[in-house]
Amino acid sequence: MKQELSKKTRTESDLIGSREVPESALYGVQTLRGIENFRISKFHLNEYPLFIQALAITKMGAAIANRELDLLTKEQTDAILKACKEILEGKYHDQFPVDMIQGGAGTTTNMNANEVIANRALELMGHQRGEYQYCSPNDHVNRSQSTNDAYPTAIHIGLYYTHLKLVKHFETLIQSFRKKGEEFANIIKMGRTQLEDAVPMTLGQTFNGFASILEHEVKNLDFAAQDFLTVNMGATAIGTGITAEPGYAEKCIAALGKITGLDIKLADDLIGATSDTSCMVGYSSAMKRVAVKMNKICNDLRLLASGPRCGLGEINLPAMQPGSSIMPGKVNPVIPEVMNQVSYKVIGNDLCVTMSGEAAQMELNAMEPVMAQCCFESADLLMNGFDTLRTLCIDGITANEEKCRRDVHNSIGVVTALNPVIGYKHSTKIAKEALETGKGVYELVLEHNILSKEDLDTILKPENMIKPVKLDIHPNH
Repeated sequence: MKQELSKKTRTESDLIGSREVPESALYGVQTLRGIENFRISKFHLNEYPLFIQALAITKMGAAIANRELDLLTKEQTDAILKACKEILEGKYHDQFPVDMIQGGAGTTTNMNANEVIANRALELMGHQRGEYQYCSPNDHVNRSQSTNDAYPTAIHIGLYYTHLKLVKHFETLIQSFRKKGEEFANIIKMGRTQLEDAVPMTLGQTFNGFASILEHEVKNLDFAAQDFLTVNMGATAIGTGITAEPGYAEKCIAALGKITGLDIKLADDLIGATSDTSCMVGYSSAMKRVAVKMNKICNDLRLLASGPRCGLGEINLPAMQPGSSIMPGKVNPVIPEVMNQVSYKVIGNDLCVTMSGEAAQMELNAMEPVMAQCCFESADLLMNGFDTLRTLCIDGITANEEKCRRDVHNSIGVVTALNPVIGYKHSTKIAKEALETGKGVYELVLEHNILSKEDLDTILKPENMIKPVKLDIHPNH
């Protein structure tokens, strides 16, 4: 019996002709064609719930505006709004199976939403799926709209909600770095430039540095995301507003603002806005900046933890899994490594967004689907990467305090701290002799009677080497 039910279909038709649609499907013939035509990737619309919810919100705003203009009946409006609210509650997301990467500038996605909402509205009105004379995907759910304004508006709203979610994950990671900065505040270590010994610092300064460069990116992400709140709803096909009545755009924007609580604005020039995808270019670029910094940080973590005996070995990363199928005892920095790869993917997605943004022609950019897919994917990858790095790596890092201290003591780099007191010439002489003889800087300064032991100890106190200080100390000669 179940097998027979699963084979039941209903007949639907469109410009191309008639097709049999599974009776169990809320979507219709145009979605079915999209499923068949775009077997491109494993990135399907139903994997991006915030985008689906944004589509529902967009259709709600349109329905409210159309009702106020007496273009929909109260029954149709109520049913459409109810169907959209159910989608916002997480229902029917499995009915959005189309590939995110598609030709047609998003028409397949827009019609997928129109058909699901229309068929659910029909059920709520007491009709059968496919009885579109009572509530049509095109004539009612898509009333006063084109894919070219409804689709980008949904992208904007979906990506803004995604941004709010991304920032929460990001800020939690930053807090984790700050906690390590506090924990390691008094652990002296060598700083390095160009992978060579430089001058002393604290391990806490290293981790606070990680936190601070990431904090700067929160503001940059917020700034880029503001562009998503300007939409072209009411532009219809190319920005002229054809098929929409006067006042529709303003009523729709007001409805969207009320539904979302966001400060959504109508673009000043709908012609320009309809072909302009720079908001996605900007936000993708902001995510790329984050990825570049995350890549640097993860590379540093791998270097600082290298060893355990033949590397820097200043910190210990949590051991998560055996590191080799052949080398016993080997443990690899797998969590920073996976974050590196997330960063590379985000950087690659940004190139795709940039090239696609440049591909706009005349009054539309047909490459919006892949731009949206890349932006949603990059945000998801970053959120997953942030959480993985924080919980499986950063929170569990420990310091090898004695190793850090020993490296500072043995480093020639500490001679830089002496430079303001004994001069560059003396400092260079000491550094060169230390390199040639293997003796320590501390030992040579005393051996040549350049400073007293008391003065030398004062200069080389950790607290005097990690920040600007003024010392009234003079060399013996």
